[in-house]
Amino acid sequence: MITLPPARTLLVALVVAGAVTMPPAATPLCAQDAPAAGALAVPPLPEGKPEELLAFVTKVLSQPVPPAPREATMKLFRDRGALALEAADKVLGIVNTDDASYEPAVRMKMRSLMMLAQLGDTSAPARLGEFAATLVDSPSKALAREARRMTIVTDMQGMFATRDIAGAGAIVDQIENLLEEDPDDGDTANLAMQTASALEQFPGGEEVSRSIYRRLGPVLAGSTNERTKVIGEMFAGIMRRLDLPGKAMEITGTNMDGTPFDQKSLAGKVVLVDFWATWCGPCIAEMPNVLEQYAKYHDKGFEVVGVSLDSDRGALEAFIADQKIPWIILHEQNVAAQGGHPLAARYGITGIPTVILIGRDGKVITMDVRGEKLGEELATLFKDPS
Repeated sequence: MITLPPARTLLVALVVAGAVTMPPAATPLCAQDAPAAGALAVPPLPEGKPEELLAFVTKVLSQPVPPAPREATMKLFRDRGALALEAADKVLGIVNTDDASYEPAVRMKMRSLMMLAQLGDTSAPARLGEFAATLVDSPSKALAREARRMTIVTDMQGMFATRDIAGAGAIVDQIENLLEEDPDDGDTANLAMQTASALEQFPGGEEVSRSIYRRLGPVLAGSTNERTKVIGEMFAGIMRRLDLPGKAMEITGTNMDGTPFDQKSLAGKVVLVDFWATWCGPCIAEMPNVLEQYAKYHDKGFEVVGVSLDSDRGALEAFIADQKIPWIILHEQNVAAQGGHPLAARYGITGIPTVILIGRDGKVITMDVRGEKLGEELATLFKDPS
């Protein structure tokens, strides 16, 4: 499955991204002091003032990564993380808490430890947890909040590593407390989204995930931060989708010929709603299976409604023609300007392909019908002896 923004499959993707591409600093040492673009080697940390060291590391971290074997690339990121950690420790050893370089160095240390943890440094999570714990009462509210988020992330990592989610409820409480203090906090909203997504895919974590969507959705939806508000609306959509089994699903959109789709045309049919896109590899890989089932059962009352999330109309039209897709395709011409298909937003679609099977009575049967499961469900519904 391919995840859609702002969701992430990895709980700490946003934090790791921050470690890899930190915002540019004001004054780099000089161009020749930083490595050339594409270099796999990481230079040693030079001597310099605190602000110079931070700027140097920022420039190193922002260098493009050239094509290389996976292990070489991983080593490059580990070396970059180690360089960032070295610089942060050096700066923190010589500046006071009121120095302008203090907070950037603290953030660099937390993010580099997070990056190293994701790259396999087994000591990094504990070091990050210990460091973040010293900052949760920082006079800087922004720094204290980031430290609290980091402790949540490390707790989550430990929970997943041990495969024991008994502490998940306490973690949700911590996230909720942060959001109640500041409903406009986009970083915490993203953390809530990442946590819920991770738990939704973790055995036994589904109910905790639902509690996040249910409890935090209204808080986020009431935010004045537009980005945070969108996540809140997505939470409401996800809950709407998760609650679909046994209920009717509203299907709206525009046909490829520009006419409004009429859901009444599906009355009495078994329907597969497929959220997909031409750029989605897993979606395309599933197409032969859906085509096979469509050919087998369409005359018996099976219909497919594909909801395309493509922004490139030309690519979509070419794909439909080339693959001779016979079923209904819904697509909005201005899908990119809308930030996605309205139907995908209504049902909180965070990854594709997402498929939903609806019975003849118009009520959702299941959302777990990819691969062989689709044929098994249809054989039961149409009582196919084979």
